[in-house]
Amino acid sequence: MIKKLLIIGFVWPEPKSSAAGSRMMQLIQLFQEQKFSITFASPCAKSDNAFNLTTIGVEQVAIELNNTSFNVFIENLNPDVVLFDRFMMEEQFGWRVAETCPDALRILDTEDLHALRKGRQQAFKDKQPFDASYLFNDTAKREIASIYRCDVSLIISKAEIEILKNSFKVDAALLHYLPFMIDSVSLEAIKRLPTFQKREHFITIGNFIHEPNYNSVLYLKETIWPLIRKQLPKAEMHIYGSYSSQKVNQLHNKKEGFLIKGFAEDANLVMQQAKVCLAAIRFGAGLKGKLVEAMQNGTPCITTSIGAEGMYGILEPNGFIVDNPLDFANKAVALYQEEILWKEKQKNGFQVLNTRFNKNEIKKGFIDVLETTVEQLKTHRQNNFTGQMLMHHTLQSTKFMSKWIAEKNKK
Repeated sequence: MIKKLLIIGFVWPEPKSSAAGSRMMQLIQLFQEQKFSITFASPCAKSDNAFNLTTIGVEQVAIELNNTSFNVFIENLNPDVVLFDRFMMEEQFGWRVAETCPDALRILDTEDLHALRKGRQQAFKDKQPFDASYLFNDTAKREIASIYRCDVSLIISKAEIEILKNSFKVDAALLHYLPFMIDSVSLEAIKRLPTFQKREHFITIGNFIHEPNYNSVLYLKETIWPLIRKQLPKAEMHIYGSYSSQKVNQLHNKKEGFLIKGFAEDANLVMQQAKVCLAAIRFGAGLKGKLVEAMQNGTPCITTSIGAEGMYGILEPNGFIVDNPLDFANKAVALYQEEILWKEKQKNGFQVLNTRFNKNEIKKGFIDVLETTVEQLKTHRQNNFTGQMLMHHTLQSTKFMSKWIAEKNKK
């Protein structure tokens, strides 16, 4: 019997635009390999960058918020597994799923911890050290409640697993570490990459809708790049990313060698042409897709402690982790100029990918958890009394607000 998976997406996947889009495609591939029939549904409008999922055999369905048509849709589909893409989708549709398909396994893909990202951003704005008072924000209350209401939550970073277990006291049985799933980098693939001598300039890449990415570009422009340019007057800083708004484009300055390049049709190609990747991230959460792309393409990287969080473990980074802007600039210059150092850091990156993000090992661990949870679903839910309590109380407000809006829209 064919198993059915319903993914309720916050947005339609854009693998060329964001790390979140790439991760969603990895999840889809994983479930397809397990012979699931997949339906991807979203209330979001499609952009031009959205991947056409029908080309890989995934049905696409547009759904509406606050509309009983979803209940009819999911009842007819009758999925075995429902995956919520971020906690906001679980808030909107979780109660409908639980009422209509109570036996369906409910999985939450957090992407990254929104509460952590938001708290760090607020602390940065306030020019204060990040602490528990920033972590325990209103978003955290919503996000942690969503985690409890689901059977399994996929967490992309081991650092975030520890925060959930230690700071929020979430039961480890509800959490599963699922980072990016990357193909091993072979010696043949490494040999095909452009060498140190054939590369030039610096690069950064990222979706500009994502505030940490814009802030990091601004930080490069105003603080770090002038320090680098002073030592390397012929070098250029190439900025790639989708959805570059006017405030991003106005940072372009050809005289200073600070070039806004916009959307990269082939992120691997532009990353391979660059000598060093700069990820000057001052707040955020999760794993940084740009660092993974840099490692895949043999491009050493300078990043911050926030950028490196959850990425390297006990392994050496594919570059340097630096928070002071002057040290950041000096390390970037050294990496740009010293071929032996550059090759050493490049090699570190391949080791990190092949050790920490090995696709086959990660998939096996997730499949084991999936099968075990399905088999023991009744017991699993009984052991999660907090989740039962939150399903009983917390979602009632969302449920009846949604029903009120649905009735109002009929008039």
